[in-house]
Amino acid sequence: MRAVVQRVASARVTVEGRDVGAIGRGLAVLVGIASGDSRADGDWMLDKVLDLRIFENDVGKFDRALRDVGGALLLVSQFTLLADTRKGRRPSFSAAARPEDANPLYEYMLARAGALGVPVAGGAFGAHMQVALVNDGPVTIVLDSRDR
Repeated sequence: MRAVVQRVASARVTVEGRDVGAIGRGLAVLVGIASGDSRADGDWMLDKVLDLRIFENDVGKFDRALRDVGGALLLVSQFTLLADTRKGRRPSFSAAARPEDANPLYEYMLARAGALGVPVAGGAFGAHMQVALVNDGPVTIVLDSRDR
């Protein structure tokens, strides 16, 4: 599982001109679910994201996590994060999980974040989405559950 985590002032996902998810201050996370990923990968990723100390304390140091600042999470499924571009010009997405495997794991992550008390919003799995955000910092971190 691969994720791009962005600290945001605000973020929203729009599908066919309608907002399907929006947050204020918090983290916008694009998550790519790989073939073979399990709930253990989702748990690790979610725990890592929620505990990343990438919000500034009173003296400007990265010392606070999402929950410390009362922020929200926007979680958007994005299989293109698993692109393999080593050969040719057209990316291969063969490492990405099939939708029937990825969607339940994505939904699990959304539900678990909510159960942990984090305000959470999501995208629309499999839909053509427009993601708009105001990256705060900018702060952008790439995570991969295979690196743990």
